[in-house]
Amino acid sequence: MQESKIYRLIEEHYVISLIIITIISAAFHLPHFPKDIISIHAWRQTQTQSNIVNFYEEDMNVLNPHRNDRGDGLGIFRMEFPLMQWMTAVLYKVFGNHIIITRIFMFVIGVFSVFGMFVMINAVFKNRIAALIGAWALTFSPSFYYYTINPMPDNLALCCSIWGLGLFFIWVRDQKLYKLILGGIFLSVGVLCKLPFILYYIVPAVYFGIQFFKNGEKRKAFAHLSIYSCFILFPLAWYLSVISQWKGNGIVGGVINSTIPVSKTLKFIYFNFVSTLPELLLNYGSVLFFLSAFYFIVKRKEFKKPLFVLFAAWGFSAIAYYLFESNMIATIHDYYLFPFLPILFLLVGYGAYNLLNSNNKFVRYIAVFMILVLPLSAYGRMLVRWNPDLPGLNKDLLVYKADLRSAVPKNALVIAGNDESHYIFFYYIDKKGWGFNDDALNSNNMKDMINRGAKYMYSDSRNMDTNKVIVPFLDSLIMERGTVKVFKLRGN
Repeated sequence: MQESKIYRLIEEHYVISLIIITIISAAFHLPHFPKDIISIHAWRQTQTQSNIVNFYEEDMNVLNPHRNDRGDGLGIFRMEFPLMQWMTAVLYKVFGNHIIITRIFMFVIGVFSVFGMFVMINAVFKNRIAALIGAWALTFSPSFYYYTINPMPDNLALCCSIWGLGLFFIWVRDQKLYKLILGGIFLSVGVLCKLPFILYYIVPAVYFGIQFFKNGEKRKAFAHLSIYSCFILFPLAWYLSVISQWKGNGIVGGVINSTIPVSKTLKFIYFNFVSTLPELLLNYGSVLFFLSAFYFIVKRKEFKKPLFVLFAAWGFSAIAYYLFESNMIATIHDYYLFPFLPILFLLVGYGAYNLLNSNNKFVRYIAVFMILVLPLSAYGRMLVRWNPDLPGLNKDLLVYKADLRSAVPKNALVIAGNDESHYIFFYYIDKKGWGFNDDALNSNNMKDMINRGAKYMYSDSRNMDTNKVIVPFLDSLIMERGTVKVFKLRGN
């Protein structure tokens, strides 16, 4: 009886519950807001942050994202539509160039993702308790928790895609056209921001396909499908125009063009199934809820309900996407798996709610305990990623960032490395020019870069500044900070 009263109280004040979730998430993230970019996937984060800064400093044309490894050119490099980067740059125009602005904006996007998760689950189950649990569990998915304040375009793509499907499911129930239109707009923006979210279109496609073959529904289904399909034209136009520029990018080819042995790809798949899924995507605390969802789906014969086929198609398309990109995802790119999060936590919310309503008091207590432990589990798992003593890059770039940036004029073209990413080094020294890795410099490319305007060289490789081929091009040592040396180049 007491538990029923608590449920009713939470249901009646669900907005307060969502605000509490936001406050708890903010409290857990608070120590990390001022930190610079460090740790895993600093490569992708510095790429995104550099896009933001370059919009702010150079060109606010959203069609022209610039990278720093550009030689003496403009460095325009188009991949996903850079809406998130551009929006952050707009904030920079107001508040200035500060990494904390990026982090706060990413957090706000994450909050809207959590709210959208509540809306979507509630639209599917008409159950605010299940929806709140799903939103709470998503908040403390370790991967989502970590990336929530990091500069990643995937954050906005996920947020818009969740709202797109949420509004679609609401429209399925009440058939109000403006919700279908809004859902279509959100879903198209999600795909614009990150191509893999195009798999979400399987849900409306299957729904309209079913409706089309019903008696008397063909004209209405075709009209709705036509309206909804209009919005996918924008992301299709963008990607058709830019994919040809993606030289050496394995995303488009997937496993079809992969040179990785099948045995190694199978190891990737196994690792992600037994480790990434329970540990990073779900959180160990949510595994019980996730597994129990399948038990209750069978027990309650949910698969016989009309809309179940939509979720089955969604799930199978997500798995197909993973298998296609498994060579690129490997064992490290957990953010590539963001498209899985909404369906995973829809299942988590459903499973948890059913366990909380078990006739077995012990099962209910275990469910409550697992719900409450999620924040601590996520915080503990991700704490190492926020350790500035283990930044996942040359620590001297982080420690001496201010000195390295001021060593030479900001607009000077430089040679910088070693840096396999061609983004991290340039982000920390805040310069443009030519990047190198694996000590891959010789007299010919040194001459070429100097002739094209290279004035200085930043290097953390002693093989470079002692190499008899490179030394003749070095005029003088300007600065040395840790392992990083800054040289003026001859011929200037």
